[in-house]
Amino acid sequence: MLDAMIDDDRTAARASAQDGTYPRPQLIRDAWADLCGTWSFAHDDDDRGTAAGWPVTGVTDREITVPFPPESAASGVGDTAPHRVSWYSRTIDRAALQQAGHAEGRRMLLHFGAVDYRCRVWLDGQQVGAHEGGHTPFSLDVTDALADGDDHLVVVRVEDDPHDIAQPRGKQDWREHPHVIWYHRTSGIWQPVWLESVPAVHVTALRWTTDPRGGTATAHLELSAVPAAPIDVDIRLSFDGRALGSVRTTVTDDESTLVVPLPELLNGQAYEELLWSPEHPRLVDAEVVVGDDRVGSYLGIRTAHVARGRFFLNDRPYYVRSVLNQGYWPDSHLAAPSAQALTDEVALIKDLGFNATRVHQKFEDPRFLFAADKLGLLVWGEAPATFTFSPAAIERTTREWLEVVRRDVSHPSIVTWVPLNESWGVQHVASDPRMQHFARSLVSLTKALDPTRPVVSNDGWEQVDTDIVAIHDYEWRPAVVRERYRTRADVQRMIDGVGPAGRLLVLSGDVTDAPVMLTEFGGISFDVDAAEDAWGYSAATSADDFDERLGGLMAAVHDSETLAGFCYTQLTDTLQETNGLVRADRTPKLPLERIRAMMTGTTATP
Repeated sequence: MLDAMIDDDRTAARASAQDGTYPRPQLIRDAWADLCGTWSFAHDDDDRGTAAGWPVTGVTDREITVPFPPESAASGVGDTAPHRVSWYSRTIDRAALQQAGHAEGRRMLLHFGAVDYRCRVWLDGQQVGAHEGGHTPFSLDVTDALADGDDHLVVVRVEDDPHDIAQPRGKQDWREHPHVIWYHRTSGIWQPVWLESVPAVHVTALRWTTDPRGGTATAHLELSAVPAAPIDVDIRLSFDGRALGSVRTTVTDDESTLVVPLPELLNGQAYEELLWSPEHPRLVDAEVVVGDDRVGSYLGIRTAHVARGRFFLNDRPYYVRSVLNQGYWPDSHLAAPSAQALTDEVALIKDLGFNATRVHQKFEDPRFLFAADKLGLLVWGEAPATFTFSPAAIERTTREWLEVVRRDVSHPSIVTWVPLNESWGVQHVASDPRMQHFARSLVSLTKALDPTRPVVSNDGWEQVDTDIVAIHDYEWRPAVVRERYRTRADVQRMIDGVGPAGRLLVLSGDVTDAPVMLTEFGGISFDVDAAEDAWGYSAATSADDFDERLGGLMAAVHDSETLAGFCYTQLTDTLQETNGLVRADRTPKLPLERIRAMMTGTTATP
């Protein structure tokens, strides 16, 4: 699963060579135990489980396949009705502990990729932790709860109120059945669960920033505790097996910032041979040793910024060809069917002619981001929205957003952050100063954590302090699209007036030099599978009609002198939303080469 690299009689996993199954791809250890698979499961509509002793006994109602949500067919439950409380349980045996590398004096960690929305966890009848936030990972040190014996019972109680619209929900429908652009709910465990044994003082987080101009990579290291005595840290970076740089020091705190000089970047005629881009997705391996803890990681050396009306990658203007991606599968919903499916999704997007994707209203599985890093695909990192504006919604949105920025900040594929979309959760931002302050604060907090990427404050319209003027326009007539986006002056008339959706585009902030991107358009429904309540922004009646409509729109977009990029809606058909370039099973509706030609602007004829 994880290829090994021998270096001075030390063995560490080469993170760039992993197969994509490890749940946390930028902080890997050789030993871990996958806890996905068959668990026991029960809905608890009367909320009686705690009083009935389920934290101690577990549940036996039925089985579920983790990490697929119980609403999905892949879970084996397939119950889409609303249930506020549910329970999971399974036994961890001695073999799993051994597989995780557990031994005397080490600490056992229980990791959850994501549990929607709120949960409590018990091990052998003892509560070991709780978490709130349906899209963010958490880890629990369960060492002290491990009872005597070979088998240990883990129990999880999940609470996900389908009527709580202050939860970040994204595309999860508040109605009982999916409608228009909303889909089945995802509750419970929907990303991997795994065990890992670690030394008492161990790495809990590792984040990277790179400076190709200054010739350095910087590791931001977090440890589980303040060391009792100074602890040795050794970091070695390599590319394709060739040493690039290293640093060896001691640290005395639980947070440290360590700069690794990379002399090869100082050769101004050769430094680009190390840079990451979609065309050359070069990944640098990192071997990090902290005391007795050894972890593998990787990073990509690149810059991303905006200036003079353009998006720049590695200090060169870069035209963004993106596709909106719901990250939804028919049988497993927001959970991917497999790690391979995530890799295949990235490969499909590239094959269709795109160099970027905007994962819509969802914090995507980190294994997708690894595939994007490995294969070379730019990613817009977007938050799932609440459906209301309230103190609870503000707190929950901010907490999850900051957690995910910290989780994903080291992925070179992510080049733009999108905390808000189409004023979801801030529906009256155009006139309510409170909502404007909130939108502006999300931009500022994002840049406080990560000043290296552009931020789109509110994708679509009603933007404050945005780095990119991101416009949503579902006009279906190519002639109208061509006229609207022909020049910067044409776009400026919309910025100064009203946008195509009848909304103000920019509420505040200087966008004089900001690039303009058409970040949602198209949405042509071609219902090849006769979906119930099929829906799109416009509709094609045949493959030829779909080809003509799509080709006309793409030609109009490519004719623009001012657009710095686009994001077509959308990649796949998703339930009743039948406006995908490919079907829900990921098969193209037109020949792949034809779609690719239209997206890249290389031809205008079938």
